[in-house]
Amino acid sequence: MFGPRRTPYSGRKSRAGSRPSDMPMRVQDSNRMSMVYTTPQSKLPSFGKLSMSKPPSGTSERRTSFFGPRTSGASMPRNSTMAGFGGTEKIKDSRPLHDKSFVQQCIRQLHEFLTEQGYPGTLSAKTLQSPSTKEFVKMFEFIYRQLDPTFEMPNSKVEEEVPALLKALRYPFVLSKCSMYSVGAPHTWPQALGALMWLIDNVKINWSLSKQELLLSDFCEDTANIEEGAEYNKLFLDYMAETYSKFMHGEDVFEEEDEAFLTKLKRLYNVDEALLESMEEKHRFLSKELERLEKESQTDRLMTKRMEKVKLQADLKKLQSYRSKLETFTASLENKFSELTDELENTVSHLETLKHERNELQHLLQNQKFTPADVERINREKRELQQTIASLTKSLEDAEQHRWNEEIALAKVKETLDLKVAEYHKLARKLKLIPMSAENACGHDFEIRSFECGTGSGVQQKTQIKMLLRKLISDVEEENSRLSNLKLSLEESCEQVNSNIVDKSNDLKQIREQIRKLDEQLDTDMQKLAREEQDWAAEVESAENHLKLLQKKVNDGYDEAVQELKGAQQQYHLVLQETNEERRTVANNLVSVFATAATHLAITEKCLEDLHSRVQRLCSKAIEEDEAEVQNLRELLKSFLSEANCL
Repeated sequence: MFGPRRTPYSGRKSRAGSRPSDMPMRVQDSNRMSMVYTTPQSKLPSFGKLSMSKPPSGTSERRTSFFGPRTSGASMPRNSTMAGFGGTEKIKDSRPLHDKSFVQQCIRQLHEFLTEQGYPGTLSAKTLQSPSTKEFVKMFEFIYRQLDPTFEMPNSKVEEEVPALLKALRYPFVLSKCSMYSVGAPHTWPQALGALMWLIDNVKINWSLSKQELLLSDFCEDTANIEEGAEYNKLFLDYMAETYSKFMHGEDVFEEEDEAFLTKLKRLYNVDEALLESMEEKHRFLSKELERLEKESQTDRLMTKRMEKVKLQADLKKLQSYRSKLETFTASLENKFSELTDELENTVSHLETLKHERNELQHLLQNQKFTPADVERINREKRELQQTIASLTKSLEDAEQHRWNEEIALAKVKETLDLKVAEYHKLARKLKLIPMSAENACGHDFEIRSFECGTGSGVQQKTQIKMLLRKLISDVEEENSRLSNLKLSLEESCEQVNSNIVDKSNDLKQIREQIRKLDEQLDTDMQKLAREEQDWAAEVESAENHLKLLQKKVNDGYDEAVQELKGAQQQYHLVLQETNEERRTVANNLVSVFATAATHLAITEKCLEDLHSRVQRLCSKAIEEDEAEVQNLRELLKSFLSEANCL
């Protein structure tokens, strides 16, 4: 029975520029705040019930109580006035933004929201304690995209864009442009954090209203919108007249009127309570089923596969580097083999030389003769050498004991020095002096390292750190004096602001007189509201069409992601198969290389043995041939001598 326009309230809460309720208003549209962009004090409407928001009170304090409980006004009748109408008075923020516990609570809520919604950047407690302007803009853009998925933050003049967007969203407080240049400062971060929490509240309210519209759309029997007839207008005007009359007499709660109005609306639109209860039960069942399915399904399969792809690429690079190392190692083994071959040849020749020397020494030993005097002298020198060895051994033991004692004393001194250095490093980290990239280090190295290079370098490092610390202390004193002067100037500005407040109070009296005149224009404003209703209905229809388009785009994006996942899986299996084949090829190559090397080494040894035996045979044969030739020459010489004698 309830189509796009469920009730006079729930059907209009998501429209930009609308007001919290359809009660008669005494202010202009410029001071209205949409329920989408304010933090409601009452609970969101439950499923299956008509949404009825309470009419706002007439004081500025109760209109801006966004986080605390509403404070009830006096029960006395009120005049038709609104504080701050049409003027430039800044609304005071009632949130305890300078309370550390409240700020920490807001930081935890911000961290939970960004984590649950899949914030792409890095999040840590330290980052949210004092973020930079760039990080704040990223968080603001991410939260704003929950309201408008097509939003893109411009690259230039973000310090002006963020306050302008908050102002367009009817943020009731002022976030200055100057504060955007130093968002993480202690005096500006609480205000920026409050703006982010206000924006998160708007996102949650928008989600609740979207879910409510999606659920309540099932109650409409057909797709046509229900036109507002004379009966509905009569009921609505009677309800507004009664509640506004009580509101002007100081009442803030209209429970009886709300119940009566709901009853009449249900009777008018033939609401089926049994259908509502069955739909509530169906909603609870579907919610439980959705939670179960979300727990069973993986959070981000595509991201997991991409991470696996990156890991496989890294493994492939490691295998390639390992293959190149194996090739280098094989080349080094070949070089070592050639070197060993040369060394073996040199060793064989050196062995022959040693054998010759051994034979000569054995010959000398056999021919050598010692006298008794030589034997006595050798024994005396042996005893003197043994005494010298004993005395040197004792001196060595004394020196080792002295060294051990000195090492123990040095270890104790080093332990004491390490404790003092650790205390110094702990204090320096608290003061943000180390490492060199710390906030107060200014690019200097305040860290004390171990004195491995000698005591001279330690004294030089200590002197350098003392000079840097003295300079830092002088800078801090100068900054303190500058801040004191700034405090005095701020106190003077505060006094000037107080004087401006007195002037504004005088202007307030004049503005109230103007408000009294504007009450007379209430009837004309109501007629304008009737015309605006038609425009709002058209806007709601366009928003629903836009929602359907966005849902279609999301489904298309999901299909594309599934296709990419399948492609990544196929590529993963292909890479895995190629890696296994390369691994088998490398193993076979290594086995063949080692087998070839062993075979070559055995063949080389055998060739060397054959060569050695062949050389020995050739040498013996050459010696025999030379002896035969010498014998022949001797015989020829004897024959020549005999012939000469005969002549």
